[in-house]
Amino acid sequence: MAAFEKFHYQTLEQLKAEIAALGLELPLSEDLSPLAQSVRVGNRVAPNSIAVLPMEGCDSALDGTPSDLVMRRYRRFAAGGAGLLWFEACAVTPEGRANELQMAIHEGDLDVFRALIEQTRAAAQERCGHRPLTILQLTHSGRYSRPVGHAPAPVIVQHDPLLDPPVGLGPDSPVATDEYLEGLIPKFVKAALLAQEAGFDGVDIKACHRYLLSELLGAFERPGKYGGSFENRTRLLLEIVDAVKAAVRPDLIVACRLNVYDAHPYPSGFGVDKADFRKPDLAEPVKLAKLLAEHGVELLCVTAGNPYYSRPYVGRPFDAPVLGAAMPDEHPLEGCARLYALAAEIAAAVDIPVVGTGYSYLRQYLPYAGAANIAAGRARFMGLGRESFAYPDAPLDILRGGAMDAKKVCISCSKCTQIMRDHGRTGCVVRDAAQYAPMYKEYRREAELRANSKED
Repeated sequence: MAAFEKFHYQTLEQLKAEIAALGLELPLSEDLSPLAQSVRVGNRVAPNSIAVLPMEGCDSALDGTPSDLVMRRYRRFAAGGAGLLWFEACAVTPEGRANELQMAIHEGDLDVFRALIEQTRAAAQERCGHRPLTILQLTHSGRYSRPVGHAPAPVIVQHDPLLDPPVGLGPDSPVATDEYLEGLIPKFVKAALLAQEAGFDGVDIKACHRYLLSELLGAFERPGKYGGSFENRTRLLLEIVDAVKAAVRPDLIVACRLNVYDAHPYPSGFGVDKADFRKPDLAEPVKLAKLLAEHGVELLCVTAGNPYYSRPYVGRPFDAPVLGAAMPDEHPLEGCARLYALAAEIAAAVDIPVVGTGYSYLRQYLPYAGAANIAAGRARFMGLGRESFAYPDAPLDILRGGAMDAKKVCISCSKCTQIMRDHGRTGCVVRDAAQYAPMYKEYRREAELRANSKED
């Protein structure tokens, strides 16, 4: 691993020189035409190869109903020109919400979700003249559940000596039973049916970033039918996929955002070398990706890491961590190259489109990496996460103007993540400052008051 450095590249040539000096496989192409290619996903077509990744705003109503801020966010994403809009985490059960303002779909807010889809499509049609694909992410937050107020209320599938203490768990804390896990299947099905009724093109069965279904993939020490063997650890995810596929219309896309590398020590980490968790081992993730495709999943988004614990930069390379966190122990370009390699290995194993991640760190140079990866078959979509918060018009600027504006890009400062850690509504503090800079200050102040009251 090379030493950490902040982003400092003034030209594409400087970036290329750094990549060469680090000896990384991180191809760049100035031919951006692959990003304009349409992509068939199941029976539907995305108008281009740029995706907005699921970026949670933590700003729905207390019952999960999308708020005005949610509507604003997706109108901006849609008008920005991406061909695939992957809507943020939507809880399938109250106790599985990651925060009390997490989105949740139910009969009571179905009309608001319909309006959300209508406004999104209208914004895309008016400005871009196209209809983007829309995927709703369905989730249970597992050990990172916090459905009421500021207190964690974790639902765990096995104990983990590294992950338990940060959420206040001891060795005798209860573990979710097989019966509880099996009972989640109809809840995912119900949410999928409601998403279909609201007008989404598809749903994502979320299995990433160590939320419940993701953590279950690494439950090597869990007894019973949902732990231990590969067959058991993947059972619930595949059962949910099967149940959803059986319930929804044939043209509704079933997708999966999948952690293929947890960067967490065995016997709790999925996709890791058993002797050295810093090294990926994709034998099981590749096997799972093939099974998901066989069970009818039509779209995969490949990601990695755990944003709540050690090495959060594995999933999103950055210049600065959240307050109080350690600096990365690797060069951010190494993290980008690893994410592209992970997506490439999965893309080589399946015949369905793969969405690649890890582009935002590259700022104005990200389209060159996305175009190169797509041209080489290492991914089918370039996914933009934090970049979409900061620069929602990036896809349109890339596709119509052939370049991004360096003055508008995400600077990977982690302030959007900091607001989430402070239990607030989130967005880009730097590029959308009028909306979010006051919120950042307010939630920072509240978090400091809570911390001080605990110390007293």
